[in-house]
Amino acid sequence: MASLLHPEWLPRPQPAQEVVTVREASSPSGKSGSGVVSYRDAARHAMPAVVNIYTAKAVSPQHPLLNDPMFRRFFGDRFEGDEAQRTSSLGSGVIVSADGYIVTNNHVVESAEEIQVALADGRTAEAKLIGTDPETDLAVIRVELSNLPTIAFADDSKIEIGDVVLAIGNPFGVGQTVTMGIVSATKRTQLGINTFENFIQTDAAINPGNSGGALIDTRGDLLGINTAIYSRTGGSLGIGFAIPASSVKEVMEAIIKDGSVVRGWLGVEPQDVTDELAGSFKLKNARGALVAGVVRGSPADQAGLRPGDIVLAIDKDEVRDTSSMLNLIAALRPDQKVVLRLFREGREILLPVRIGKRPSFRQPS
Repeated sequence: MASLLHPEWLPRPQPAQEVVTVREASSPSGKSGSGVVSYRDAARHAMPAVVNIYTAKAVSPQHPLLNDPMFRRFFGDRFEGDEAQRTSSLGSGVIVSADGYIVTNNHVVESAEEIQVALADGRTAEAKLIGTDPETDLAVIRVELSNLPTIAFADDSKIEIGDVVLAIGNPFGVGQTVTMGIVSATKRTQLGINTFENFIQTDAAINPGNSGGALIDTRGDLLGINTAIYSRTGGSLGIGFAIPASSVKEVMEAIIKDGSVVRGWLGVEPQDVTDELAGSFKLKNARGALVAGVVRGSPADQAGLRPGDIVLAIDKDEVRDTSSMLNLIAALRPDQKVVLRLFREGREILLPVRIGKRPSFRQPS
C-alpha cells in the first residue's frame, strides 16, 4: 500500500541534529584523511536549508446529542462556546530561495490555520501559505527572515538507478535526521498517490515526518521532495517516493508567480490499451490511450473525439499510456492548438483540437 506521510502529532523535541556517516569500501564521495568514505560534506551543505514544519488547526467540539431537540430543551446551549480543540501535525520543508520561499508537501499544510517553521539553526517563524497544488501534492510557504540558507536544484534527468542519495527530514518528530540509500527506480507512475506522477523511488529510510523533506545527491543538491512511502505498518520498508526536482521547480515557480498552476485540458476519460483491447481494435500492438468517455462541451467534444478512439500521439509526442497522455496534455497551454493522431475504425487519422484550461482538482484529463 502506497501512502502519504501523514504523521501523528508528537511533542516537539529539543533541537537536535543527527548525521549518518557512511563507511564503504569505495564511493565517488570524498575521503577523509583516515581514508573513511563519508557523505558529511553533502549533508552539511544541505541540512541548514531543510526545516521542520509544525501546523495546527482548530476543531470545534461536537457532542452527538447537540442536534437532538429534546436534549437541547433540557440542557440548552451550555455546551456551545466550549473552547475549540486543536489538532497538530508535523512535517518538513526545503528553503529554495533567500527571499524565504519554502517548498513542502500539500498534505503537510493542508487545512492548517497556523504554520510554524523551525530552522536548523534554532530560529523559528510563522509562515504564510503562498499556494498549493494538490495534483502534485506540493505547496509553497514563506517566512520573513533574513540570512536564510538555501539549496540548489540538481539536474534530475542525469540520475541513474544505483546512485547514492540522502534523505533529510524530521521523522516522528525526533529532530533533523539524515538517512542514506540509492535510487531504486525513476519515472514511477500509476501508483494512485497523485494525479501527476513521475516519482524517484529510493530505499533511503523515509518515515512519517519526512514529508516535504529533501532528497539530495552526494553534492548536497536537491534531487526531489520526499512525499510518500510504501508501507504495511506506517514505517519505512525501504520503498519511498520523491517528486523530482524539475517538477518541483516548475510547480514552485508557477505558484510564486500566479498563486496556482495552470494546466492544459482535453476532457476525456482515458484508459490504458491492453493486449486484449489492442487485438479487439485491430491495433498491431498495445500503445496509446483509449478514449473511454468524452466530457460534454469539453475541447475533446468540440473537436469531435469519440469514445473508442485511441490517442497515439499529440503533435509529435508519442502517447505510451494514459499517464503519458495526461502529462503531455497538462504541459500544454490553454488555447494552444495541437493535432491528435488517432486510431479510429482500423485506420489512423489526424484531428486538430484547441486545448482548454484544466478545471479544478481531479477532473478528467
